[in-house]
Amino acid sequence: MRRLGVFVLLLAMLAVAAGFLAWQHYGRFADAPVGGIEAGGHLVVERGDSLPVVVRKLRAVGVREGHEAEWRVLARQLGAAGRLQVGEYALAPGMTPREILVAMRDGKVVRYAFTVLPGRNMRELRASLARAEPLRHETDGLDDSALMEAIGHPGQHPEGRFLPETYHYTLGDSDLDVLKRAHDAMRKALDEAWASRDPDSVLASPDEMLVLASIVEKETGIAEERPRIAGVFERRLRIGMKLQTDPTVIYGIGPAYDGNIRRRDLETDTPYNTYTRAGLPPTPIAMPGVEALQAVARPAEGEALYFVALGDGSGRHAFSASLAEHNAAVARYVRRYRQARQAEESVAPDTATGPRSP
Repeated sequence: MRRLGVFVLLLAMLAVAAGFLAWQHYGRFADAPVGGIEAGGHLVVERGDSLPVVVRKLRAVGVREGHEAEWRVLARQLGAAGRLQVGEYALAPGMTPREILVAMRDGKVVRYAFTVLPGRNMRELRASLARAEPLRHETDGLDDSALMEAIGHPGQHPEGRFLPETYHYTLGDSDLDVLKRAHDAMRKALDEAWASRDPDSVLASPDEMLVLASIVEKETGIAEERPRIAGVFERRLRIGMKLQTDPTVIYGIGPAYDGNIRRRDLETDTPYNTYTRAGLPPTPIAMPGVEALQAVARPAEGEALYFVALGDGSGRHAFSASLAEHNAAVARYVRRYRQARQAEESVAPDTATGPRSP
């Protein structure tokens, strides 16, 4: 009897020791960096994937640590069993099994970014979207009209309707998803700007505000100048003076624009030529940012009716209240421009690598 008791005690001690060793091994498995993961590794959990399927996918990308039973125990301990979320996950060298499962449990999926740049037009926006990966491209083959219908706004012109901002997306999202979010963001920003507008604004509708904001966006990249330029256009609209803004002419030329505006361009009538037509063009000409919207909502007071680039490389403008002042500012701009060109031409022969053509 005594021998039996000793034997049972030995078995119990062996079991405890085995359990302790197993727990030590499990602890090392759960919190030790796994091998085989290369920088930039990804793993995609698809709908219906069970833990054994996920473990096999981990094996496929180089992870060899742990038996399936250990992964199961760890998943139960972390509350991840049956709760692995669908998506794409980044795998990095040095990650532990615990970190991998926690990421999948909490849905810490890879997020990509797409930026709608201020001042870009719809054609340029669509070209950028077409290059964005790994977006699903559902707009391929759709014209602008069909695209607007696909995002739930049939009959609306697309120009200017997408707010410049950075939008994040995940694997499986489409370009339509991004466009819907950008459209919603612009609608909200426009509503807020319209609600905060000067009560004496000459603008009759939010759509007119969007059109003018797009022009202001194209006219300057200097934030503090936007309200001043908005003020110039507000005053011109109030007295019935043509806007005479080059960006609208360029938009009317379309893809044929080669970087130069010629006199014939200013004289050729199109719906977007603000030299030949009074008032606002029929649609926005670009995607205005929030700052441009707010500038149009609250334009700066003053008497200026004209502005022209300083020509000093700063991107800033000279503002004038009279045509005589404006003509003098234009003359200064032309003089600076010619001086800059002469300086470039005088330096070019010394830096050229070969003979210059006359």
